Amino acid sequence: MVEIIVATVILAALLGAFALLRKMLVICPPNRVLIISGRSHALADGTQRGYRTIFGGRGLVIPILDQVAEMSLSELELPISMRNVYSAGGIPLNVDAIANVKISSDPRTIGNAIERFLGRGTDDIARVARETLEGHLRGVVANLTPEEVNQDRLKFVDKLAEESEADLSKLGIHLDTLQITHVSDEVSYLDSIGRTAIAQVVRDAEIAESDAKREAEQIESQNIARANVTQANVEAAIAKMKNELRKVQADLEARVRSEEERTSAAAREARARAEQELQEVRAQLAEITLQVDQIIPAEASRTQEEYRARGAAASIREDGRAVGLAIEALHSAWIEAGDNALRIYLLKDLEKILAQAAKTVRQVKIDNLSMIDGGDGQVLSAYVAAYPAMLSAVFKSIADTTGIDIPGVIAGRSAAGKNEIATVPVPPAGR
Repeated sequence: MVEIIVATVILAALLGAFALLRKMLVICPPNRVLIISGRSHALADGTQRGYRTIFGGRGLVIPILDQVAEMSLSELELPISMRNVYSAGGIPLNVDAIANVKISSDPRTIGNAIERFLGRGTDDIARVARETLEGHLRGVVANLTPEEVNQDRLKFVDKLAEESEADLSKLGIHLDTLQITHVSDEVSYLDSIGRTAIAQVVRDAEIAESDAKREAEQIESQNIARANVTQANVEAAIAKMKNELRKVQADLEARVRSEEERTSAAAREARARAEQELQEVRAQLAEITLQVDQIIPAEASRTQEEYRARGAAASIREDGRAVGLAIEALHSAWIEAGDNALRIYLLKDLEKILAQAAKTVRQVKIDNLSMIDGGDGQVLSAYVAAYPAMLSAVFKSIADTTGIDIPGVIAGRSAAGKNEIATVPVPPAGR
């Protein structure tokens, strides 16, 4: 039981401590400033004051001893509209502007705002700032001409910010921006200035256009003159170059004619020399041709006839000797063969004998032949058998003319011609 009571006391103490800490801890948003008053605090310059400030952070306060207040650092938009503000020269102007102000976050000037506006609403702060700016605006406009206010608004704004900075700092207010939105007047002074300026601009533009046109015409005439001069110079240069070209062409033509004459003379001389050499060659050729056509052929013909005669004599002599030897050998072979000599001779040359006989038969030509068969088929066989009969007729004619029965000798039926062959005279060798 005691333990529960102790735990409860401890928990209550912790909760109390947490609640106290939560009460002592204060947190400041970025767009606000906390003012903790109740105790003295030393500043950086050594001075003492009864409050301290917290900008966008947290801090600890002691309940009962410290009191916490806050002020907004948010932007305040101040529309400014002033009528009949007299400028330098006594011209009343209507000026519309817009200003953005806020409580200064500079530790050196925040005290002024705390002393003047702590506990007051933003409307009061905006009203005080607007009245301050309007007063300074009247003073600045009074020192400027309408032209300066209307044309050089940046200068106007800078001068207004410079004039009002000191008073705003005393109030702890910071001027972020100031813009002049409209400047006018009820006596149409600015309009007349505008018309005058427009007329001046138009006159200046017309003068500039006239000057530019005159300058362009002058430049054009100068360029035309330069172009004419340049063209004349170019034409003169072209004429000079043409004259030089004609001179060069004349020199070249003279050189060409001289070279042509020199070349023609050299060619004529060369042709004469070549003609002379050609005549000499022709004479040599004629002499060679004479030798080739007449002398050499004659000598060759004479030499040929001489060798031909020698060859003919040698050939006749050798032919005679060879024939004698051949006949003598044939005679000896014939004697040795006896009755079979003629048969052997005919058998050796049988192919030539039959070819000659067939040639004789082929000489018998029949252009057209009409055969009428009696139906027994004998006409065609009789016509075919006529060719062997013709060969028999040829052999019979040879036997009647020479006394040699070729078929009989070959078949061994007859010895006709043996005596004639045996008695053939044999020429002596060497004739």
